[in-house]
Amino acid sequence: MVSHLVTALRACVVTLVLTGLLYPLAVTGVAQLLFPGEANGSLVKDERGRVVGSALIGQGFSRAGYFQPRPSAAGSGYDGAASSGSNLGPTSQKLKARVAADAERLRRENPDAPGPVPGELVTASASGLDPHLSPEAARWQAPRVARARGVAPERVLALLDSQVEGRTLGVLGEPRVNVLLLNLAMDRQFGRLPAEPSGGTGADARGVAAPVGPGAP
Repeated sequence: MVSHLVTALRACVVTLVLTGLLYPLAVTGVAQLLFPGEANGSLVKDERGRVVGSALIGQGFSRAGYFQPRPSAAGSGYDGAASSGSNLGPTSQKLKARVAADAERLRRENPDAPGPVPGELVTASASGLDPHLSPEAARWQAPRVARARGVAPERVLALLDSQVEGRTLGVLGEPRVNVLLLNLAMDRQFGRLPAEPSGGTGADARGVAAPVGPGAP
């Protein structure tokens, strides 16, 4: 009995060291060596070198001079610690009311936008944290952004087109634009907008609440 117990304990210790210590250290070391940015959360820095979020986690932008992402049902909105959808079905009156209100707000804020409001601007993603928009949904907002920044719409569209990401491996997914990266590119190209008076909401000069998680400043 004692010999069997000693053998079992030895096997347990060896397994613990191999799978609980050496393997995680090896995987972490390889990731830090080959993919340091991705291993550390794909953190994004602004023009001042400050971490402002992650390229993998959407953030909400409210100021007219910035492109807005899809709405979020994660926590109280864009909460990186509470990824989720609304779980509201197509017959939900609450969902219909929210979509109608968002559509009306977007039409009011974008009087020069071409055509109807893109569906993705009024529908949340399953995670509530999708950082991307289709190029079409971003272009729809370009007149508002250009007007707020006092630049020609053609210049905004040219910068937007330079930020479009193609299909992964050329075949997976659809062309897309990372909203955070696009807005940071706007600041670099046309200058950062002056900060608004603080309203105690925890929002920065972009009108975006401070990110939650490893990308939080």
